[in-house]
Amino acid sequence: MASLTDEEIRDSAAGEFAPPHAASGTPGLASRILAFLSRHFSNFRGFLARGRFSSLTRRIVAFNVAALFVLLSGILYLNQFREGLIDARRQSLLTQAEIIAGAIAQGAPPPGGTADTILDEAVPIDPETAAPILRRLVLPTRTRARLYGKEGWLVLDSRQLSASGQIVAFELPPPEGADEGSVVDRILEWGRSMLPGRGLERFREAGSQNGTMYAEVAAALAGTASSQERVNDRGELIVSVAVPIQRYRAVLGALMLSTRGGDIDRIVRAERLAILQVFLVALGVTILLSVLLAGTIAEPVRRLAQAAEIVRRGKNARAQIPDFTGRRDEIGELSGALRDMTNALYNRIDAIESFAADVAHEIKNPLTSLRSAIETFRLARDESQKDRLMEIIQDDVRRIDRLISDISNASRLDAELSRGELEDVNVATLLEMVCDLFNETGVAGSARVTLDIDPGAPGREGMVVKGFDTRLGQVVRNLIDNALSFSPRDGTVRVSASRAPGLVVIRVEDEGPGIATGNFERIFDRFHTDRPDSFGEHSGLGLAISRQVVAAHGGTIRADNRMKDGKVLGARFTVELPEAE
Repeated sequence: MASLTDEEIRDSAAGEFAPPHAASGTPGLASRILAFLSRHFSNFRGFLARGRFSSLTRRIVAFNVAALFVLLSGILYLNQFREGLIDARRQSLLTQAEIIAGAIAQGAPPPGGTADTILDEAVPIDPETAAPILRRLVLPTRTRARLYGKEGWLVLDSRQLSASGQIVAFELPPPEGADEGSVVDRILEWGRSMLPGRGLERFREAGSQNGTMYAEVAAALAGTASSQERVNDRGELIVSVAVPIQRYRAVLGALMLSTRGGDIDRIVRAERLAILQVFLVALGVTILLSVLLAGTIAEPVRRLAQAAEIVRRGKNARAQIPDFTGRRDEIGELSGALRDMTNALYNRIDAIESFAADVAHEIKNPLTSLRSAIETFRLARDESQKDRLMEIIQDDVRRIDRLISDISNASRLDAELSRGELEDVNVATLLEMVCDLFNETGVAGSARVTLDIDPGAPGREGMVVKGFDTRLGQVVRNLIDNALSFSPRDGTVRVSASRAPGLVVIRVEDEGPGIATGNFERIFDRFHTDRPDSFGEHSGLGLAISRQVVAAHGGTIRADNRMKDGKVLGARFTVELPEAE
């Protein structure tokens, strides 16, 4: 599936916050969204047809769907609708039972005797009187009523009433083992038993047995209303309540009302079916959005990985990394980082190739001279010619040795700068040490190296940069050594340091002939030198190494001439390094 392009994302964002279009034929936000969805839906169908589900896409879809299933399971398992429905049904049955029990008690024949003996007399419940009451009050409510006498024997069951209210028959309990069912039924029953609230007592028909086998009936005969929850053979919930039938505080019997099996379950099932329907819609939307989201992530990552693989194999001269920087997210940051890394890699490759070519060229010159001198040495006839050729050979050998040493130092420079840890370097202290080294060791010869430090308001302690003191010292030594080589005898090389906003500035000035116009940048090239009178004594790598070190510290180095009245007073090198934060 094709990912969202930068233009499409910008169009969507622009359309989302754009004002409504006037009725001039310009497409509005709704039409643009529909066109966007239509275009990407066709891409989505093509994506499915190709079967390009990446591992990342599968994981995103799987995680989102798993989270949705966990949410659904929690809703179904912890749903309070079922418990609330059971409580409401129980309270309804209790109210209904109390009303019916009161009506039956009023219809019972009054006991004889005095008021003191009323409580001790057993007044039987007349089935002929109670049957019409049950038929009118119970049958329309789809509940089952059972009327038990004072001793707990069944007097009347609403299921044995005919339309006229007459008693028809008793129902015997099912035979032993008749409710075992098939293997499939038992498996389904086991599955239903795992649902919440299914660890309930199994409902058994009492038939002609004593009603005290039901705990609620026994409690009602004792004068206390009670309720119970059970499940039938099909795993359907049955809620039953029993209330005492009392007259003059005498318990005449008990009335037991129970729901039909499946009544509550059908309501709960319908409610859960609605939840499942919403879940299926949410599942489809989740999968679709997950695939679309994964497409905006997986497809760009796949293209970046393919481009990186092309770069690794090096089949193309310059493989381009796809540009997703317009996305302004992590993918865009990754794309920008890979592009910068690839450009740096190509630049490094170009630098290595150029460096290798320069090295081969610079070494080839002394080798050619050395070979010519050796070949000519055999033809020399006098000692003076041999001595002269020997001097040339020794000079070429020293030149090759110097080139190899400088080339080795230059090649190790990048590795040292990348592996080392940056430290605080006090520029004022560093310059004092380097200048004292030139003056006290006699390296400067008859010339003098002066130092002028202007630390500004923060003082010397404020002239601190992040870097490597040895490499920064090498830069200063190279610049001073270069200035001394061009300065006249008894000349002066001036070194100064000052602070600029966010920068520490180092300047090295000499009193030499200056730099030829047009060579201000060329002098920083490798193996370039402007010393015709000292050919072969310098490798031409000092200034190139200095620029490389300064660039690694985030600074700049440049060269120009000191001028006065149109006259060149000497060369000047300026190094600017960022202050330490």
